[in-house]
Amino acid sequence: MTTGQTDRAHPQHPEHLAHPNHPNHPDHPARTVDAVLRLRRDATLEEVPGQAGAAATGAWLLSAPAGAVALPDTTPGLLAVLTALAADDHAEDRLAPLVTAHDGEFGLLRLHMLLHKLDAAGMTERAVRLDGEPIARLRQVGRGRLALPAAPAADALVKLSRFATATAEGGLLVVRAPGSPLALELSPASAGLLGVLADWNSPAGAAELSGLPDPAVSQVLRLCAAGGLLVTGGPEHDPETGERRLAQWSAADLALHSRTRGPRTVTGYGGTYPLGERFGPEPASREPFPGRRIALAVPDLDARAKSEASLSEVLERRRSIREHDADAPITLEQLGELLYRSMRLRQTFTGGDGQELADRPYPSGGSVHELEVYPLITECVGAEPGLWHYAPDRHELELVAEPGPATAALVESARGSALMDSAPQVTLLVAARFGRVMWKYETVAYSLVLKHVGVLYQTFYLVGTAMGLAVCGLGGGDADEFAAASGLDRHSEGAVGELVVGSRPRTLRHSAGVPRGEEQS
Repeated sequence: MTTGQTDRAHPQHPEHLAHPNHPNHPDHPARTVDAVLRLRRDATLEEVPGQAGAAATGAWLLSAPAGAVALPDTTPGLLAVLTALAADDHAEDRLAPLVTAHDGEFGLLRLHMLLHKLDAAGMTERAVRLDGEPIARLRQVGRGRLALPAAPAADALVKLSRFATATAEGGLLVVRAPGSPLALELSPASAGLLGVLADWNSPAGAAELSGLPDPAVSQVLRLCAAGGLLVTGGPEHDPETGERRLAQWSAADLALHSRTRGPRTVTGYGGTYPLGERFGPEPASREPFPGRRIALAVPDLDARAKSEASLSEVLERRRSIREHDADAPITLEQLGELLYRSMRLRQTFTGGDGQELADRPYPSGGSVHELEVYPLITECVGAEPGLWHYAPDRHELELVAEPGPATAALVESARGSALMDSAPQVTLLVAARFGRVMWKYETVAYSLVLKHVGVLYQTFYLVGTAMGLAVCGLGGGDADEFAAASGLDRHSEGAVGELVVGSRPRTLRHSAGVPRGEEQS
């Protein structure tokens, strides 16, 4: 570990000598660079009652949100080290006197073993101080080992990973790599190093461009490498673009995938109620829209069960149909039946956390059922064109917006996405009331919404197929266009899915989605 280094110019890099004000110029006043560590700030050290061993040792427990580490044989010297690390940063070689003052020279091996155990359990933070002030800190945000590699060679080419993401938190720039349980905090004094690392550079070159001393850059790069933020190679040997397994990922997709697949890389995961102390839960049903309403007929499900094809037959017949019968458009009765059978509110009940939960025909994590459906009607017998909302608790359509430029943009987007020659008869716009999910779930909330969209798609597909309708799920839409047409705040209730639905033609002109060898009619 580098401790108390003072920076001096590298004779191999005469460019550092260009100006006496440069921190690496030999005439520039020496600055102190320290590599330090401490216990993670969310850790708690407690003595375990009744677990004492020999007279000189005791049992302690180090706990953090990600887990706990038992320390059954903690000597007075090791306890002094733990107490010091819980309070502040310390250079590793300056911990030795704390141990030897209590345990003698034999305590140094125990100190080495303790630090190794704490790093392996993810209980430490590592930082770099410049003239006594921290400029970079590698901290735990999940569950994983903190292992510091060797600093890159002065002439090695390195750059920031293209998967790295940076956010502003508490006056610091926090940088993370997907899949890593570590986060790198950069102070304003070192944040400019990220811009330098946007392209290939050597540590010495990065020091010159960033204005930081060579030893400081070297130590910060160690933290970057430990956090998975650093790529080594060069323009012709970039593993993140040259290897298919990495080239196929975008930064946003890999970050979402890594964060939502388990608690290893995050502090809070699952039903942690991150907003529970600040806000109350949202009700199961949204407030009604003030526009006119259309009461929908309730279908006879018993009669349908006796006359319709079996589930196996429906599954085999299901396909995406991008054509509608212009001579016999979908009717209001058919649209109402599709909505009733797919997503009506069957009942509500109160969970143990006080949240009003719901029961609908399709599954929803935690029974939160945050999805709403907005039928955008272009042509439907019995209903006027416009943007409507389906009220699943009342089985009604309520008008949200009359036809206009904003709704026309949504129709055209759906037509283009579905590759249709004419406007779809009905576009089902699926929106999420995000607060229903995010009040309870942390980290996985948005991925849970997308899972719900998937099961709702399949429910619409199966019910629509059984009814003889043409259904086609779309791969994307425009959340801003929906916000403009509906007047809803996109952060409170935003579009997350779209389907087109209409009457099915007797003969299909396009074979897309029709299994080979099967008649199109």
